[in-house]
Amino acid sequence: MPESEFVLRELDEEGVLLATLNRPDKKNAFHEPQWDAFADCLNEAREDPRVAVVVLTGAGGNFSSGVDLGSFGGDPPPPRKDGKKSGFFAAVDAIFEFDKPLLASVQGVAVGGGCTIAVASDIVYVGESLRMRLPFANLGLVPEIASSYTLQTVVGRQRANELMFTAEWIDAARALDLGLCARALPDDEVLAATMEKAREIAQWPVSSLRAIKQTLQATHKGAIEAARQIEDELMMKLAGSPENIEAVTAFMQKRKPDFKQFRK
Repeated sequence: MPESEFVLRELDEEGVLLATLNRPDKKNAFHEPQWDAFADCLNEAREDPRVAVVVLTGAGGNFSSGVDLGSFGGDPPPPRKDGKKSGFFAAVDAIFEFDKPLLASVQGVAVGGGCTIAVASDIVYVGESLRMRLPFANLGLVPEIASSYTLQTVVGRQRANELMFTAEWIDAARALDLGLCARALPDDEVLAATMEKAREIAQWPVSSLRAIKQTLQATHKGAIEAARQIEDELMMKLAGSPENIEAVTAFMQKRKPDFKQFRK
């Protein structure tokens, strides 16, 4: 199975593919090559008859800090060979087209895309070091990866509104209370526990696992597509706005953003 340096792959004899986001020096923040690699990993695992379950984790003690803000700017990436306009869009398509169980082993930082990918996964286990956040309001942006819908299905409307509007930090205990994970474990146990559960699942017929996932997702498909559409439209509108530029500049300068200047 092809492998990228940005998403490492290890397939065991039980049919569990361990996919590791691998930019530890950047807390596994996504740049275009990593989005491409992630999309390719899921698409190839979907078609590979040897793979029954995928476990997604991150290298270096963190899951992912989301989009690499340092990669912004410059010319847009060329379209992919599969016709997708970027690695990000290819990856989001791959997540929602992946028809086998997708488990996430999450510890350390899980911010932005690192959080919304976890929310889109089928089962999530977290480590005690978890620091999760949906940072869209404080970046002057909107949610992505259909999280404006999927988060509500996990935690309910009131709590989803609170998490999105405040951009507050979520620790392991809060994630468990909210239902953002199935279990919270010590960091040195979380990946092993996730792999054990994945192997328990992988013993069953893949045809049955696919059919079960199809039934579980059927009522959500239209809502996910609607969420993605409005998110993409509003992201294009807000990306590069004065508020977004101020947020990114403040992040780079390690200061608190000043949004009140835009209320005059």
